Amino acid sequence: MNINIVCVGKIKEKYFNEAIAEFEKRLGRFCNFKITELPDKRIPDNPTPGQEREVLEAEGTDILRAIGKGDYVIALCVEGKPLSSEEWAAKTADVMQTRSTITYVIGGSLGLSPGVKERADFRLSLGRITLPHRIARLVLTEQIYRCFKINANETYHK
Repeated sequence: MNINIVCVGKIKEKYFNEAIAEFEKRLGRFCNFKITELPDKRIPDNPTPGQEREVLEAEGTDILRAIGKGDYVIALCVEGKPLSSEEWAAKTADVMQTRSTITYVIGGSLGLSPGVKERADFRLSLGRITLPHRIARLVLTEQIYRCFKINANETYHK
């Protein structure tokens, strides 16, 4: 099983990177885990709607290039469906029956382009709150680990 995270932007804070690396290490016994960081596009101060669309489309093109053809794609977006940890684990187990790779996508500061959302097999929300992307990546990585622990009937979840 392969789990990928394709995300726009780099995390600069050492403590976020260390926390993500810890879950990446733990995931090693369950799957091949990989994070692909794509460069974020420069957004002018006070951008026009047209400039925002250009940035979204440019980032979207980069994201779509990073996704494998047969990947099951889960886009993190505000209009996505929130899942409990148990529901998420069940969805992961279900997808693993037919696909070898799940790719999660986290967009840049403007979100995801319509093309990326259309490519997604599932749209996931981490809740109704807005999270900075570095926190969303940490939460996503931890929840992926939690899914595997739940599916392995191990005690981490409780």
